[in-house]
Amino acid sequence: MLDQDMKQKIATGEGFIAALDQSGGSTPKALKGYGVEEDAWTSEEDMYGLIHAMRSRVITSPAFTGDKVLGAILFERTMDGTVDGKPTPQALLDRGVVPFIKIDKGLEDEANGVQLMKPNPDLDILLHRSKALGVFGTKERSVVNLANREGIAAVVAQQFAIGNQVLAAGLMPIIEPEVNIKSPERAEADQILLEEILKNLDALPDGVQVMLKLSLPAKAGLFDPLVDHPAVLRVVALSGGFARPEACVELAKNRGIIASFSRALLNDLRHQMTDDEFNASLGEAIDEIHAASTAKQPVTA
Repeated sequence: MLDQDMKQKIATGEGFIAALDQSGGSTPKALKGYGVEEDAWTSEEDMYGLIHAMRSRVITSPAFTGDKVLGAILFERTMDGTVDGKPTPQALLDRGVVPFIKIDKGLEDEANGVQLMKPNPDLDILLHRSKALGVFGTKERSVVNLANREGIAAVVAQQFAIGNQVLAAGLMPIIEPEVNIKSPERAEADQILLEEILKNLDALPDGVQVMLKLSLPAKAGLFDPLVDHPAVLRVVALSGGFARPEACVELAKNRGIIASFSRALLNDLRHQMTDDEFNASLGEAIDEIHAASTAKQPVTA
């Protein structure tokens, strides 16, 4: 059974979801962006310790509260760690922030213009452990590179199959079929993705809801039918490689969609900053993303 208070906050809250879920392959790049070079660690454990310290600094910042940050997506190791002596999900909950967990194990090689998720045979174990730690939901990512209907249909079918497994464990799935914003067929891929998601949403039993995490569409407003669909709790958007100013401009054009940014949230933070500098920089990013999530701009045809 889903926690109804957390569900209500995610469904109606005026804010956005922070993505703090960089995993093994992307951690060195995330640390480099934070001003920590690869010679700062000698083992994988050291590397993960450094990224956890960065995330702990974010989570404990006075700028990072449930007033504007509705939820946060964690990497498994982050979920299993502690912040200020508390399990990370509890540290988030104490700040009014709803915890989510990234559950995919990475991507398969591209086929039919898409990258499916790798098999995840131990998923039920992870879901049970996450639920016990107070996690509300999950996030699972696959990628669409080309407007190939067969490939996109396969991505969406896999996403909803995993989503049903998550629902059965009493958690809320964030279904994330990311369209590569650099794709030469981006607009066409957006349209096919919309159609395939709607098919799968319509097939869900009455009363069942999922969340969607999507790339900002090439055509503003394209995903309005998803925002309005009764089987969708909330639609969130990834920055997808856009710098924060551009991501926020594009986000503000799409009603009902809130941010779930990672790089666009954390890009200006540096290990060398004083606490005052760090908190001011994070607060500025949070304010900008919050505004784009809540104050929408009318789009003229």
